Amino acid sequence: MIDAQRLHDFNQAKQAEHSLRLGYLSDLLNRRGLDAQDVIQKLVQFQVAIPSWALGTGGTRFGRFPLGGEPRNLEEKIQDIGLLNQLNGSSNSISLHIPWDIPKDVAAIEQQLREQKLVIDSVNSNTFQDQKDQAYSYKFGSLCHTEQGVREQAIQHNIECVRYGEQLGAKTHTVWLADGSNFPGQQHFRRAYQRTQESLASIYEALPSDWTMLIEYKPYEPNFYSMIIPDWGTSYSLCQQLGKQAQVLVDLGHHLPNTNIEQIVGRLLHFGRLGGFHFNGSMYGDDDLTTGSMKPFQLFLIFNELVDGAQDSAVSNPAVAYMIDASHNTKDPLEDLLMSVDGILGAYAKALLVDRAQLSDLQQHNDVVRAEELLRDAFLTDVRPLVQEAYRQAGGAIDPISAYRTAAVREQLIQQRGKLSLSTGL
Repeated sequence: MIDAQRLHDFNQAKQAEHSLRLGYLSDLLNRRGLDAQDVIQKLVQFQVAIPSWALGTGGTRFGRFPLGGEPRNLEEKIQDIGLLNQLNGSSNSISLHIPWDIPKDVAAIEQQLREQKLVIDSVNSNTFQDQKDQAYSYKFGSLCHTEQGVREQAIQHNIECVRYGEQLGAKTHTVWLADGSNFPGQQHFRRAYQRTQESLASIYEALPSDWTMLIEYKPYEPNFYSMIIPDWGTSYSLCQQLGKQAQVLVDLGHHLPNTNIEQIVGRLLHFGRLGGFHFNGSMYGDDDLTTGSMKPFQLFLIFNELVDGAQDSAVSNPAVAYMIDASHNTKDPLEDLLMSVDGILGAYAKALLVDRAQLSDLQQHNDVVRAEELLRDAFLTDVRPLVQEAYRQAGGAIDPISAYRTAAVREQLIQQRGKLSLSTGL
């Protein structure tokens, strides 16, 4: 953690310029009938979960280049996320990946979470890898496998994930399946889907009544001919069969290039089945890059749908769970996560500036040019002072990355954990 006085001094040094920029933007928004503080308050309230597996250096099929000081266990992961939340006030929840994050001392973990002002919001299962001493292999699938023993093993693993989550106060279980096929004829599409549905039903039956099951989809990888849950429609159909506690999870990287993700968001909101988001950036596929680094306008359009749905009384959709899911191959993982949160809050702030009544009127009268210009005007507004003020009001740093570097956090972590430490997990 960064010393509170040091953080205060850092903000003081930035305050004069920050106040100038914030004052100008606040006045500009006021002229448009918008209350800057209202937007700031919504940003302060917005929280995005940090996944335990994103705190270390990622890699590719060709190599991994760790930078040292990575968290070696769950306790150190909680420390790192506590630091992120101290810097931005927007990362107060953690998503765990089992089996890497099984708590050894639940009481001690709960105490550490309270001290860091954090919560565990979700747990994620792993049936895309074989673990040591595992009875059956997932080489040819897990919940969809032709052998009952493999399916039962995968079902029990998911149920165990829920039980670990219950111990730490989580309320969400996320299922992503690597199941699929690489070659024509390898798998019977309809039977594989049916086995998957039946397996998910067994997990769903074990779900506590106040929990949500998020079902994630992905069009390819690790299988490239077919995936069991390749698109939002398949995920939606499974949720419909399971029940109200099952919701669709949208990962921004889990789409084919140029997919209209914002339209998918609108559809799922309309159906009341949008359960969660995994934020990242994508150029070609599941690149898992910094959120907003590649397609910032699309990220804004996605938030435009989210804000529109939140403000529409006709939409009946549960609260959406937000999380970052990225792989930090060349950046410091903690800096990359701070950048992603910044990109997310920026897109959200811009969406909050859209005049909904005016946009609806323009759409109703088919005024294509003015409707697009209205969105572009919000997108091109520099909302960074609003985001920075939200950080400050939440008790964080006006410029989290600069504060992180000024405090030489990575150097301290390397000194504490070693240059060769590797994060547990992926």
